[in-house]
Amino acid sequence: MNVSDAIRNRIGSIIASDRVVLFMKGTPQAPQCGFSASVIQILDRFLPSYTTFDALGDPEIREGIKAYSSWPTIPQLYIDGEFIGGCDIVQEMFASGELEKTLRGETPASAD
Repeated sequence: MNVSDAIRNRIGSIIASDRVVLFMKGTPQAPQCGFSASVIQILDRFLPSYTTFDALGDPEIREGIKAYSSWPTIPQLYIDGEFIGGCDIVQEMFASGELEKTLRGETPASAD
């Protein structure tokens, strides 16, 4: 799937709007899938605030973000402009302590 320049620019602007950005289904207060809820619970342990984008409310972004990141599912987490991964990767990073280090700036987001 190709992403139009306009959608690519919108996604880039959203990602650049904050150090930590989560594209999710629903909102932090009302996640619409268990995977989004899981990532929210993990991020809330470390961060008082971060940016979320409800991909269900914008079909162009919902489909465009998948092509933008070459990752087929939502949620998608970005830290310092770098794509981190979906729920499974965030859970693995949380369990290993790597997520906390990345959020604190102790390791680069693109450490892989």
